[in-house]
Amino acid sequence: MTVSSSTSCCVLDAAPHLLFLSQDPACIAAQLQGAVIPASTAAPLRDDISTDEITPVPILTHFDDKLGRYPYTGLRVANVQPIGVDAIQRAGINVVVAGKRYGKGSSREHSPMAEKSAGVRLVIAESFERIYRQNADNIGLYTSTDLGLVARLERGDVITVDEIVADRDDLAAAIVRAGGLPAFGQAHLQEVAAGDDPAHLQDVAPGDAPTQLATDTAAAPRTLFEKIIQRHVLATPVTSSDAQQGAGVFLRADWRFIHEYYTGMAAHMLHARFGRPLRLVDPARIVVFEDHTSYVDESPNHVKAGIVPNVRVMCQAQRDFVDAYGLRHHRTLTELEAARDGGNNVAGISHAMMAEHYALPGQVVVGTDSHTPHSGALGCVAFGVGTTDMANAFVTGAVRLTLPASLRVELTGALPPGVTAKDVVLHLLALPEIRAGAGVGKVFEFTGDAVTAMSVDERATLTNMTAELGGLTGIVAPDAETVRFLRERRGVDVAIEPWMHSDPDADYAATLRVDATQLSPMVAAPGDPGNGVALSTLVTRPRIDIAYGGSCTAGKREDFDAYHQVLAWAVQRGLRLPDGVTLYLQYGTTAVRDYCVAQGYDRTFAAVGARILQPSCGACANCGPGSSTDAGQVTISAINRNFPGRSGPGSVWLGSPPTVMASALAGSLMSFAELQARHPG
Repeated sequence: MTVSSSTSCCVLDAAPHLLFLSQDPACIAAQLQGAVIPASTAAPLRDDISTDEITPVPILTHFDDKLGRYPYTGLRVANVQPIGVDAIQRAGINVVVAGKRYGKGSSREHSPMAEKSAGVRLVIAESFERIYRQNADNIGLYTSTDLGLVARLERGDVITVDEIVADRDDLAAAIVRAGGLPAFGQAHLQEVAAGDDPAHLQDVAPGDAPTQLATDTAAAPRTLFEKIIQRHVLATPVTSSDAQQGAGVFLRADWRFIHEYYTGMAAHMLHARFGRPLRLVDPARIVVFEDHTSYVDESPNHVKAGIVPNVRVMCQAQRDFVDAYGLRHHRTLTELEAARDGGNNVAGISHAMMAEHYALPGQVVVGTDSHTPHSGALGCVAFGVGTTDMANAFVTGAVRLTLPASLRVELTGALPPGVTAKDVVLHLLALPEIRAGAGVGKVFEFTGDAVTAMSVDERATLTNMTAELGGLTGIVAPDAETVRFLRERRGVDVAIEPWMHSDPDADYAATLRVDATQLSPMVAAPGDPGNGVALSTLVTRPRIDIAYGGSCTAGKREDFDAYHQVLAWAVQRGLRLPDGVTLYLQYGTTAVRDYCVAQGYDRTFAAVGARILQPSCGACANCGPGSSTDAGQVTISAINRNFPGRSGPGSVWLGSPPTVMASALAGSLMSFAELQARHPG
């Protein structure tokens, strides 16, 4: 492709070589062998391609150009993985075309980095997930939702950067034109980073609780999300402090957190651009977690791939960064380390730890994990970002956000006994409008009688899984339950300020109303969390090989209350796990572990034959015990995602904590109520 004579440079610097990610694996294989296949022949295209499929967990130990060997190596089409190591580079692919909701799932920036390192310059999809597209912008990988570009590329037309950014907000367009966020930030955000206080352009100090601004009294009706954003938005040389929906802004974050799969990449990026030592803004409000790798020696995927040494190097890179800049650090525990520690270390999954120890109502929390919205259960704005965004936030204190619309989810009535927040989310995920992408990039505000009656732990399941719903974040207005949680769990007394709610006439893109009284236990069939079905309607019940209770979504105190309720009922009746079923229970944090031990739950878990794991991420991210090792294995899991390969090669069904335990005891999918009916008296 020739360089355009336009003032905007062209997107490609060579002839276009397209790869259509078709639903036909033979079509993909043919293209990689050099066949030129028209768009009409390649259709239909794969929807819902996740970042787990673009860059599977085992390759995330790479944070440089080596990633270019691996894009799409986890892609599964018709139960075939048609793209191998080095395939994209060998084929010279520079344009990739796919269907809806491209890049869903994890916030890992490794995915667009792998694509770009392999030579891909443009990804065209019907729609993108927010974090993936923002990460692509940040590293200089072009994206477009204009499918009309495909025919033009097939004709050999020149596509310019101006065309690529024509429908983007001004900030996103400026970042793309600059070649990525590091170059943009160095050119435009020096004023923000220059002062000791990143909020010197605002009247709120980073350590203070947000206070109501005088302009609020005359403002138009707003959602709680919008009120919090208004208190944190920065006026920079390139953005306004009075931006409207759809505009790009920079925010002051009260908390920034990162974990080991991102820190090495961030440190490498920052030191390469700014040298050593770095000047980090407000380092006391940066929290670093080692929460994905404590069981890597028992991770079938990591051991088989021979990358455990790489993981050790990656973790050491994080520890070196922490030591160099005196950052707050939480390290996870193996059983041996826990025994040596004597219970003194405070550890666990990063986003669960943020809710247990740091986040407060009205704050802004950003982290390098798509499940950062967990803390939205406390009435704060919490959302995930990629490595480049976090690296930029370390040195400027500013976090980029395109202001989204809000979606109101009203849960009316009371949930029936045995129905949990996880069942609510699986129901929402299965709704046609959510499956069609109505929630992509939006704020999910959860309201209604059923939400009011929920504990903070259960609300956290709702907000946590807005990542699966496609949203930016989830939020629940703080109330008396929030105050109780903070006082009892954290010893913090917080007053709910009068402004901390959405105004009655606030604007929403849509309202989803769900009659909570009509809900029942749900499961999601393997392949996608949106494959939800009421368990009572499932005629054929697959057998179970593995049951897993844990993760950020289901490793909280009240999740373990539910696990114990079912298992204690079973022990009273002399029930144990059937032959061939393995049950894993993994605490989300040390506080949850200590609670369970104090309650005596550990004795019940041992009596039924469960294996107990120390607090950290694990099978959920295919990095610990509980992952499948064979394609024929079937898992029932309380985690949040069941994308292909997410927890090993087997099939993963999603369910609530009670359903996971009941299924483990039955040896096949079953609700607790059904199990009780099988064993009366």
